[in-house]
Amino acid sequence: MVKQVRVMRMSVEQPLWRALTGYRVLTMLYAVGLFATAYDEFDRPGIAIAYYVVLCVWTFATLPRVQNAASCTKRFLAVDLAIAVTGIVLTPLVVNDHHIDSGGPTLPSIWTAGSVLAFAIKGGWRWAALASTPVAAANLFERGHPARDTVHNVILVWVASIAIGYVVEVARASERTLARALEIEAATRERERLARDIHDSVLQVLAMVQRRGAVMGGEAAELGRMAGEQEVALRTLVSGGLTSVSRVSRDAAQGAVVHVIDDERDADGPNDGPDGGPLDLRALLAPYASAKVSLVEPGAPVPLPPPAARELAAAVGAALDNVHRHAGEHARAWILVEDEPDEVIVTVRDDGPGIPEGRLAQAEGEGRLGVAQSIRGRLRDLGGSAELISPPGQGTEVELKVPKVSRGKAGQR
Repeated sequence: MVKQVRVMRMSVEQPLWRALTGYRVLTMLYAVGLFATAYDEFDRPGIAIAYYVVLCVWTFATLPRVQNAASCTKRFLAVDLAIAVTGIVLTPLVVNDHHIDSGGPTLPSIWTAGSVLAFAIKGGWRWAALASTPVAAANLFERGHPARDTVHNVILVWVASIAIGYVVEVARASERTLARALEIEAATRERERLARDIHDSVLQVLAMVQRRGAVMGGEAAELGRMAGEQEVALRTLVSGGLTSVSRVSRDAAQGAVVHVIDDERDADGPNDGPDGGPLDLRALLAPYASAKVSLVEPGAPVPLPPPAARELAAAVGAALDNVHRHAGEHARAWILVEDEPDEVIVTVRDDGPGIPEGRLAQAEGEGRLGVAQSIRGRLRDLGGSAELISPPGQGTEVELKVPKVSRGKAGQR
């Protein structure tokens, strides 16, 4: 069976990179605007103009570097921080004493915070603390003494960047947890599908070999015993299953990775309706009709999406298999198809002895998944339901309901 693997990458920090990109551009324009409005306070405006030219060119040229964590390299971060610190240190050389004493802004102004935030988003709170330290030292150097407003601004940048870095780390951990949960869910769905397919084929063959071997005796009895052992082992495997190890990006900042396996049976193909449209459920149920199975269906087509139609037909087949196996060779069965406005209802009824109370729960505990997976599991995946009514001695009735617009996972592939 052909499989198609899709890779989905989830990253809640990607909006932070987009916000940082806008922040760097806006704060660069803000710093240039402050310079223009306070031009008289600059003793050496030529140096300031040269710095702002470098700042503008660097900001626009490096916009691709702050699009995602992979592009934001350590070398870029180091140069970016160096430009911010250089601007702070140059401020006392280009402004007059009044500008410094009055607590005027440094050359890069709040653009510096963008450089520190890049460290925080890229590497977490430790990187943020590392980048905040030289910025704090440069601000204290620029002011010449630890003034109250300077200390306030330094602490604010320090705390904010560390907090953002910590939030990013928590977000990455949450992404990995979510990816793991989604992968377990996908593996569970695939295991349940395999369990249904195996129950409908291999397990039933092994059970038949075991019964026939016990009746025939001799070497056939030994073969039947081995078939019974393999049946038990296979039931244990499909009911327990294995879950693959979750896979994440080599660079955790890229977000979590989930590998989703699609079954190409659900893609448009030869089993689909005309032009890849809905299937007529009646055509899929017609092969089940026989001398002992009566099929009652509407006179008009019963259209369903191909995945839903095939799974519903397979569930009907599983119900009939249970009739043949448990109700006896002479039991009769009836299939009733009802086409309602919002859903399709298929009822499978037999005239067998019924199911003893508690037998279904016991069978599921033993790994016999005929009803749990082949019937209820299929309908659950389609967003439908399966109800089983079996009064002792009065036969068994299985009512299968499937919405015409599938709400289940099978319809979302």
